[in-house]
Formats: sequence, structure tokens, C-alpha cells
Amino acid sequence: MTTAHPAFESARQQLLRLRDHPDQARREFRWPVLEHFNWALDHFDALAQDHHGPALWITEADGSEQRLGFAEMRARSNRMANYLRGLGVRRGERVLLMLGNEVALWDTMLACIKLGAVLIPATHLLTPDDLRDRLARGEVRHVVAGAAQAPKFAALGSGFTRVAVASADAPVPEGWHDIAAAASHSDTFTPDGPTRATDPLLLYFTSGTTAQPKLVLHTHQSYPVGHLSTMYWLGLRPGDVHLNISSPGWAKHAWSCFFAPWNAGACVFIHNTPRFSAPALLATLARCGVTSLCAPPTVWRMLIQEDLAAWKDRLALRELIGAGEPLNPEIIGQVHAAWGLWLRDGYGQTETTAQIGNVSGQPIKPGSMGRPLPGYTIRLLDADGHEADEGEVCIDLSQRPLGLMVGYLDSPEKTAEVMRDGHYHTGDTAVRDADGCLTFVGRADDVFKASGYRISPFELESALIEHEAVVEVAVVPAPDPIRGLVPKAYLLLAAGAAPGPALAQDILGFAREQLAAYKRVRRIEFVDELPKTISGKIRRVQLRKQELDRGARGARGEREYRDEDFPALRQAG
Repeated sequence: MTTAHPAFESARQQLLRLRDHPDQARREFRWPVLEHFNWALDHFDALAQDHHGPALWITEADGSEQRLGFAEMRARSNRMANYLRGLGVRRGERVLLMLGNEVALWDTMLACIKLGAVLIPATHLLTPDDLRDRLARGEVRHVVAGAAQAPKFAALGSGFTRVAVASADAPVPEGWHDIAAAASHSDTFTPDGPTRATDPLLLYFTSGTTAQPKLVLHTHQSYPVGHLSTMYWLGLRPGDVHLNISSPGWAKHAWSCFFAPWNAGACVFIHNTPRFSAPALLATLARCGVTSLCAPPTVWRMLIQEDLAAWKDRLALRELIGAGEPLNPEIIGQVHAAWGLWLRDGYGQTETTAQIGNVSGQPIKPGSMGRPLPGYTIRLLDADGHEADEGEVCIDLSQRPLGLMVGYLDSPEKTAEVMRDGHYHTGDTAVRDADGCLTFVGRADDVFKASGYRISPFELESALIEHEAVVEVAVVPAPDPIRGLVPKAYLLLAAGAAPGPALAQDILGFAREQLAAYKRVRRIEFVDELPKTISGKIRRVQLRKQELDRGARGARGEREYRDEDFPALRQAG
């Protein structure tokens, strides 16, 4: 019989008990001290003995679905662990995992944790060149991938085991092992020895908006145990049905489709669809009784285009969470007006678990990302390293949280840079108000000065997106012969909005009404898409470079408009 690890279970129960008492949770919570810990064996398998609700529920666009209980997932992952062990997967060896939102993903992740193997999650968007880099720098010994992705590995050598998951359109190719063979193995698993809590578990390649992806190392405690803070932020309870809209391969998927919900004993719910549809999502939420929804701002921007109020009485939602990029107050306000629920923002990184968040039991300030979460001591440091009410978001290492990475595996120099002076430096800036709430300002690299004033792109973007014609926006500095730099906004328009001088003048005038004169957006450009990383983050660095190049040539964009183009705006000053 598997028993829960007492230190982990005590910490978990404490946060579940204090779910609606955040101030008390911040004061009293302490990370468990662990010597040996294997989350899949010491928590998940123990939980599976008495938990009779669903653990994983996957719905498909054609109406089909799979629903598996905790005990069934324990048995399946044991079979998978025995199968992978038979293929040569050993403790400490690296396994690159490139699967979609399918049961085999959860089977394999649990199995690798039980084996003590090191997971390297990868998105199917990676190219063969991306994979070559990951195989080499990650020292990958084994690959588990969807059969449709197999051609990407054809020219990448033979130094690793290949395991494929077949689909209706892609059979297992020659030279690959069929993962379906795992079903014939024993559902009893015996580990080869104890797992130290500090043993490596996960290697994440960050998406990188400005440089080569870094290789982030997490352990058997930093993500599995560290995500107790994420569980608390999400507000999950045992038996909840939690949908997080995220693609496998990214840290947020592990955050909210794996560790945090299963820490709580909640069901991981997946809504698979070839193309996002807000009406289809709303219908699925209603039909399946989803209690908790976490989605990026892009999804929330699409949802508020629907008549949300008409769905209010059909939904079982209790928790609404935004993640990936900061939420604009306009979105939060519209959702609250329709459903009477606060859409709660938060903050974290691939390098950490959730650090800061708006949580249940505390007032929500639209636009704020909340307060430090239990287990995290956050400082805002100015350019001289002194604590201030506006500065870089930093973690105090004298009270090092369990959810912080070990470091960048292939760059001790970068690790030393971000861990300097007794703090972990996030590279993001924020401002703190009198109530202790933190509001995101921007990446340190994105903040700029115009006419001598410091400009936060996020603040300007939040104002512009309130215009009914604007769906998505990115603000960057543009060279100006008089002012040096001026704010320029790249705009993605809502369906039916016609780009042109009339709309440009209206948007520029609208921005003037929302922003102080020194923050004035003086140029806009209509675009059909914004450059993004494969994880979906806007690459403002690319837009900044484009503006510098245009400035050097004295050129402007094809659909660019400036305030000096409009006499009425010039007369207004």
C-alpha cells in the first residue's frame, strides 16, 4: 500500500484549508523539507487509492471523449514505466516528449517521474533544426513523439530510442517502437531505488523573445512541490474540474494541466479542437460542468466578443484565471459584468512556479497581478538594488522558495547573473500600491523613454485595447526627429473593422482621452498579425528593430498613421 509523504501532505492540506484566508496562508505556510520524494509515487499513487473521481477528462471536437480515474491512471502509468524501462530508459536519462493533448502524454509523464528519468517537454511546432539543438544540448537519449512528428527526426541521427504514438492519420513508422505495447506490461511497478528530492526531473527550453532559448533545470521538488503555490493561486479544490487552455511542451501546461490540479486532487479537463471557437468552448464548459477555467488573454479577448451574459446560468464556473501575459482591465470588467466572477491574473515564469497572484478571499484590483503567493518573498528593486515601490520583480533568496529552478543547465554565467546579490532577478518590472498589490509594468527590455518620460508599453496597450475596434496591440518606441522616441502601436482589428484614416483618427483620439499627455500614442499601424514566439508571446524586439530600420531610412509602414496626419489632432496639441 502506498502512503502519502507526510511533509508534502501536511503542506498541501494546509494550503487547501487556508484557501480563503490568503493573509494567514502567507504568514504561516512553509515549504516542506524533503530528502527523498517522488511525486508520482509518493503523492499521485497515494491519492489514487482513495480518490474515486475522474483524474483526466479529454473531449474532442467530434463529441467523443475519454474519462479516466486516478486508480486507472496509476495502473496505466505503471505499465508505461515498465514498458519504458524495458526499452532502456534509466534514472537520470533525458526523454524528449513531443505529444499532443492525448492520454499517452499523461501516462508518459507519470511513468518518467516514477523511473527517475528527466523530461524535456517539446511542442509540435518545433522544426528539425530546433529539435537538433534540443537533442544535442539536452543530451537526449530517448524520444516519445506522435507518429505524425516522426519525419522531423529522420535526419537527426540514431543516438536515441524512438517511441511513437500512432493516430488515425499516422501509423507507427519503421524504426520506431509502438507505445501501444505498453498495455501488455504489468500494472505493478517497483522503483529501482529512492528518488532524492533534489534529483533532476525537468529541462525546459525557454521560448526566447530576444535570444537563444535557455535550458531551465527543475527537480523532483521544485515543480511538483513548488506548484503548491500554483494550486493556491488557481483556487482549486478536490473534485474540481479544471480546464487550462495550453499546448503541451510549455511550462504553463505542466503548471495547470498536470501538477497543480493533481496536487489538489482535481480533474484535468481538456477541450481538443482543431481551431479555437468561443461558442464551442462555452458549450463544452456548460455541458461538462467545468468549475475552473484558466486561459491566456487571447482566449479571453475572443470570449468577450460573445454574449457571455446569456451563458451565466448554464455554467458551473467558480474560478476564472488569466495566464501567459497580463490581463487588461477592460477584459476583466466585461467578464465580471457578464458572469459576476472576477477574472484573476497572476505571475510566474518557466524558471519558477506561480510567484504572485490574485487569489480567492482577497479584493481584486483589475489590472493588478495581485500579491506574493504563499512561500514567495518578493522584492521590487530599483536600478541601484534598493527596495522601492517600483522596480524589478525579484525573489529574496534568503527565503528561497522551493518553486525556483536550480539554474540554467548550460549557462553558469547566466545563472550567476539572475541569482546575483541575494536575489533571483526576473527581468520584469512592476509597481506596488499602498495595499501591497503589484501591477506589471513590462519586461525591463520593453520599457522605454519618450521625451524624457518613462513609458510602460503594457499601460498604453491596456488603454488602446478598450477601443471597440482593437483586438490585440503591441506598443514599441519609434524614432522621431524632434522627440527622440515616441510610442507607436501595432494594431490587430476586430472582425468588420475597416483599417483606414477615419478609424486611425478615431483610435488616436480615443487614446488621447485615456492617457496623460506625456504617454500619448502618436503613431499607429494596422497589421494582419503580430510577430510572436512559438509559445505565443509578442516579439516586441522584432517590432523595435523594424522601427529603427525604418527610422534610418525615413520610411513608414504601408498602413501607418501619425497624429500629425490629422489637423484636428494637431490643433488639440
